[in-house]
Amino acid sequence: MMVNKKGALVFGALLATSALLAGCSGSANPADTTKPEDSTGAESSENTLVVWVDAERVDALQGAADAYEEKTGIAVDIVGRDVNTIKDDFIQQVPTGKGPDIVMGAHDWAGELATNGVVAPLELGDSAADYLDVALNAATYEGTVYLLPYAVENIALLRNADIAPNAPTSFDDMLATGTAAGLEQPFVVEQGVEGNPYHLYPFQTAFGAPVFGLDADGGYDPTKLELGSAGGTEFANWLAAQGKNGTGALNTDIDGAIAKENFLSGKSAYWLTGPWNVGAAVDAGINVSVDAIPSPTANPAQPFAGVKGFYVSSESKNTVAANDFLVNYIGTADVQLELFKAGNVLPALTAAAEEASNDPIVAGFAAAGESAVPMPAVPAMGAVWQYWGIAQAEIINGGDPTTVWAKLVSDVAAAIK
Repeated sequence: MMVNKKGALVFGALLATSALLAGCSGSANPADTTKPEDSTGAESSENTLVVWVDAERVDALQGAADAYEEKTGIAVDIVGRDVNTIKDDFIQQVPTGKGPDIVMGAHDWAGELATNGVVAPLELGDSAADYLDVALNAATYEGTVYLLPYAVENIALLRNADIAPNAPTSFDDMLATGTAAGLEQPFVVEQGVEGNPYHLYPFQTAFGAPVFGLDADGGYDPTKLELGSAGGTEFANWLAAQGKNGTGALNTDIDGAIAKENFLSGKSAYWLTGPWNVGAAVDAGINVSVDAIPSPTANPAQPFAGVKGFYVSSESKNTVAANDFLVNYIGTADVQLELFKAGNVLPALTAAAEEASNDPIVAGFAAAGESAVPMPAVPAMGAVWQYWGIAQAEIINGGDPTTVWAKLVSDVAAAIK
């Protein structure tokens, strides 16, 4: 997806306030480091809903809050909170009755929040059909919807169109095109000494090796660990072939900063990253295009999707009003587009997503995310993150792929048990 000058300028301006969804998880994803002043605001009551959000989205939600109060007489107090502590504060305060009625958060918090009993189910009704499939799937935990989704985020391939005019047809085609252009490191992706499985997951899924299988409701089943499938072994062998003893396309010496520098300086024509890094490429004058992630197999490369939205407290004094405010006010195209303007992340509501995709960069990420899968929200995912990246880094650096991958699967299985 080529970025025209107008689209690039708009996107670059909006990115000043962009934050990564997936960074809200405990994984290796980038994180929003905004630390606004905490405010307690009004207390929750039958006549007042208290909503905790990150500071950059307070203004975007104020219109909906005012409209809801005018319509129902119930005030909505939008309170900016520190994104680094909002989840833990919510978990600690809800049982005391002092927490908010509604909290903004990432979908992969659902397992922890539900396990702690601090969130209530949502009733989306017929509006469920109005959301992107990946957003609705991410909002659902163990068959129950807990999240009103407002944004979906995934990684994609940034391409320097002056060096590589056409989108690659495969991973091998990408490397060949970059090499033919005289580049020693045609492709970069953030790794580091402990690896970065979040960024490599699209390639892993291309080998038919998701982390977990699915249950009857289509949710992740932690008892079905598919890392140890035949596809997992094939992926491990592929990692070795792309590592230090192979093509060198994957390199643990390349962290996020080095990957960015390589792409911005023209040393690399392709960069696998998220929308949070597009602003830097635009500012550097790169003729950037956003493409689907090139697969190393005949199967699509499926990145993780991070979904952000709103949870209702299980101790809210007015769960009916909280549900109504989320479904019928936050769940509207106008409000979701206001939230999009505040962070430039694809809206979760289909109608709003289609309008936002008039921006070519957003459209490029949306197209790359058509095959995306929600990041698992099950608590067992913590055991996966603990060992996953380290094992991948070891393979990239020359470790025996069969042995290292088998140990990864064994370690994760033992930790989950």
